[in-house]
Amino acid sequence: MSEQDICGCESGEYDLISKKLIENLGLKRSPVAIKFILDEKDIPEGIPKSDETMRHCEFVFKASSGDIFYATSNEQQCKGGAAALGLMDAPEKIKTGEFYYGLGRFSSVGAARKTMEDIPKIDPIMYALAYAPLEKANFDPDVIVVIGNPAQAMKLSQALVYTMGGRVEADFAGIQSICADSVAGPFLRRRPNITLGCSGSRQYSDIKEDEVVIGLTGENIGCVVNALEKI
Repeated sequence: MSEQDICGCESGEYDLISKKLIENLGLKRSPVAIKFILDEKDIPEGIPKSDETMRHCEFVFKASSGDIFYATSNEQQCKGGAAALGLMDAPEKIKTGEFYYGLGRFSSVGAARKTMEDIPKIDPIMYALAYAPLEKANFDPDVIVVIGNPAQAMKLSQALVYTMGGRVEADFAGIQSICADSVAGPFLRRRPNITLGCSGSRQYSDIKEDEVVIGLTGENIGCVVNALEKI
């Protein structure tokens, strides 16, 4: 398959797709490929378990810097994020909103609970998540996370509507941004989402003040890259 037409994604093409995303958008970090793993036997060959316990947003940042690994709920330090990603049931204080109300993020427990009820969250059926920089992925990603500035997000949005038209959504609440907004949401809804990050992800994963996060579905990423080449 030629570089001019990579609309169909087959194993081994993600190095080219990542290269074109980075070049056409001017990204400073690698896009991150994420795969949901239902069972231990489904772990992609050759991918080790993380030897560190981190938050999901930290894992995404680590993968954007070149590391490849998978993480179960045991390696996920942020249990709210792990619950949104389907790795475990949410702790009761996360479900009720009490946790975020206690952090001073909401004026009432009711407002916090309403927000938690509305965020995207996957049923707790997953065994693990695999993470890799897109150019090194030896698996078909369910979601691809891109971190960039607003101008880069604008160009990516233009590529997303280039073929079929429509609108690009930005659905967020300032909490659980990289877990719920940019990974769980695109996985569940089968459409991309843009989020502005949250206090936790900006603190722990070094997302800059001028950066936003885009979660893409993996199925049509080749078509998006082709559109980027044309606009």
